[in-house]
Amino acid sequence: MSVLQISTYRLGNGRSNLRESRESRLREGQKNMSESVESSASVISVGEAVSRHAAATPHKVAIAFEGRNTTFQKLDRAANQVANGLIALGVDACDRVAILDKNSDCYLEVWLGVSKLNAVIVPINARLAAPEVEYIVNDAKAKVLFIGEPFVAMIGEIRARLTHVQKVIVINEDYGNWRDIQSPSDVRRPIASDDVCMQIYTSGTTGHPKGVQLTNGNTLDTMADTLAAWGNWNASDVALSAMPLFHIAGCGVSLLSLVAGMKIVVVRDFLPAQIIELIQTERITVTFLVPAMIMFLLDDKSIVGADLTSLRRIVYGASPIPSKLLQRAIQRFSSAGFLQLYGLTETTGGITLLTAEDHADPESPRLKSCGRPLSGVDLRVVDADGNQVREGEVGEIICRTVKNMKGYWNRDEDTARTLRNGWLYTGDAGYLDADGYLYIHDRVKDMIVSGGENIYPAEIESAMFGHPSIADVAVIGVPDERWGEAVKALVVLKPGTAADTAATDILAYARERLAGYKVPKSIDFADALPRNPTGKILKRELREKYWKGFQRQVN
Repeated sequence: MSVLQISTYRLGNGRSNLRESRESRLREGQKNMSESVESSASVISVGEAVSRHAAATPHKVAIAFEGRNTTFQKLDRAANQVANGLIALGVDACDRVAILDKNSDCYLEVWLGVSKLNAVIVPINARLAAPEVEYIVNDAKAKVLFIGEPFVAMIGEIRARLTHVQKVIVINEDYGNWRDIQSPSDVRRPIASDDVCMQIYTSGTTGHPKGVQLTNGNTLDTMADTLAAWGNWNASDVALSAMPLFHIAGCGVSLLSLVAGMKIVVVRDFLPAQIIELIQTERITVTFLVPAMIMFLLDDKSIVGADLTSLRRIVYGASPIPSKLLQRAIQRFSSAGFLQLYGLTETTGGITLLTAEDHADPESPRLKSCGRPLSGVDLRVVDADGNQVREGEVGEIICRTVKNMKGYWNRDEDTARTLRNGWLYTGDAGYLDADGYLYIHDRVKDMIVSGGENIYPAEIESAMFGHPSIADVAVIGVPDERWGEAVKALVVLKPGTAADTAATDILAYARERLAGYKVPKSIDFADALPRNPTGKILKRELREKYWKGFQRQVN
């Protein structure tokens, strides 16, 4: 086993005219999309797709990052060099290559280089602690590990215990030197649709995270349908890549955008003021955001007077969105059609869609849903025995689609529990209405059972979020001698609100909107709620304080 080897790259207005420009852009975009989809019809890897764009539009900007523009030609060349450099290090098809860093243009060229080699990229959550990183790198049996410069000290601590890693490459100045001495020729390795191309580790609620194996087919087989359903995303669009690339939403949206021939604007960190500025200077047209990001943008003072009219589509998902927040967003981003996705890492992202048309009526009850199944997705809601339940009845959501993962890496038992007879069991609780719209209640594991009643925190959070004093809210179940579990709300108040008077008012507000058994029995106040990089509240952390001393978090 070698010592830490460092190879490093310093990352460095009239409405009429706007409408005509937007319509012209859409017509051109639909033409470009048709050409892009036609030219990519036989594409089975993202690396090959970028090569085709490099040949057809070599000087078009593919990635903009911190003032540096990378054309498709330059991106393809860099990806080829990464692939050849990995071959020289002994990496072969199906080998795992891990990367630990925040977003950058280099992150994507490494990803594409791994794709060209038909190896498997393993993106690692940049917020993990050293033992968690150690577990994932060893579990994946990664041969090469790329890391951002801020992670050098961490990896130095655990380097001797990374049992399969033959080389660590740090993304700073020497990375460029290592890359640029490699051959720029296309490696042209045989690639199949069923070959695994990425292995993304779930955050996990108990025990160690699991490696979700996603194939080229999972990623690209439904590309044309996906882009069309999202409002004809196409080569004339400019996409904002603000989600972490280690997350399925971040890498999925970014890779599909590149495959479609778009320019993507990549940000290293989500900084609301910077995002608002980039929307204006780069004339961003499409993006994916999670509800927490939308909330932070709306609350940032720089949004006042900002010209956001270039935006034509905002796709959101990854967690439920409170109705009041959605209404605020629709009003402020008035030029953009909003679409909601529901999906999992195990389903390669979205499997249902709530369309822009569904968002047209702000009072529509359908805004509480996450839409209907996308093309090629079969959806059912089942009980604990796997039997399909009636319309409107809550059960576990299962799906059958070509986007379902190949399985968990080296976890046959977990795979067998999740994939059954062609159906993927999501672990999410919800119901279908008569028109096929899916309504998510919560993760099955987050369900609160109080006095025999099943209570879903997301429903309570959505109702409470509309209170004028609440800046953020999370609902959990806590031990209760009488009822087994009781509903507790943890609330972040808006500045200037007194906690002693707010609690009574908030509970009264909740009683007007929720059944009595759903109303929180108590409220605790916090300065902030813990969230993961995608904006999801870390409820396991919130529960720990209240369940200390209990063998399990069910009473």
